[in-house]
Amino acid sequence: MNMKELGESVGVNVPKSYQIIGDVILIKLLESAHRKRLEELSKKIMNALPRIKTVCFVRGVEGELRTPKIIASFGDGTETVHREHGILYKLDVARVMFSKGNLNERKRIISQVRNGEKVVDMFTGIGYFSLGVAKGNPSSTIYAIEKNPESCKYLIENIRINKLNNIIPVCDDNRNVRIENADRIIMGYFPHTERFIPYAKMMVKNGGVIHFHNSYKESELWDVPLKDASGFGKIEVLNKKIVKSIAPRTYHVVLDVRVWTQ
Repeated sequence: MNMKELGESVGVNVPKSYQIIGDVILIKLLESAHRKRLEELSKKIMNALPRIKTVCFVRGVEGELRTPKIIASFGDGTETVHREHGILYKLDVARVMFSKGNLNERKRIISQVRNGEKVVDMFTGIGYFSLGVAKGNPSSTIYAIEKNPESCKYLIENIRINKLNNIIPVCDDNRNVRIENADRIIMGYFPHTERFIPYAKMMVKNGGVIHFHNSYKESELWDVPLKDASGFGKIEVLNKKIVKSIAPRTYHVVLDVRVWTQ
């Protein structure tokens, strides 16, 4: 389905691409449009995609909690359950963000974790990384930290519906949390993740691994990310990669670093 052409047919400017989460479709609105035209476009979309129960028009995310900015929605509510590689993610797309563009990174992190590891997920959200890590490594313990009450509510629900017993939810700002000797830390957040490096350093054990996510302009790669990562102290860079493009010449990247605290 060419969303751009469908939008043009009712006078709404939208891109070709869109995101389906569970039975809700999210469409980026490129410019303001009359609500009646958005409603007309929604009806055409739901006729073309019968499994879709709700159409949401968005303008990206805002604030430190990365709350979706929903311009308008039509249908049967914005709460849904999204299934991805055997993991169920329950969420309200109007209240918490979910990026399907991070699918390969979620799979990669799961493959990195070893059974028995103590893992800290500093920005867990509704369990984007934690749920898969816990299911794939049942003898590991995952401390899933999230300060957004709405996200933490869904995190707890997602632990329940996925029948996991090796995730410890921590509904607090990670800057207030004291966990020590973690084998692995996931810093799956951007922008300005470098501000949280001192707190990750306090949690990781000597020789532990940190997955440091952040956003950078193309001109900054890879000097600036490596400079930021040097804030961990003595490190060994195990891997560095671009996760996805988030704006023209701007990327979400990740560095895997082994940290030596002694």
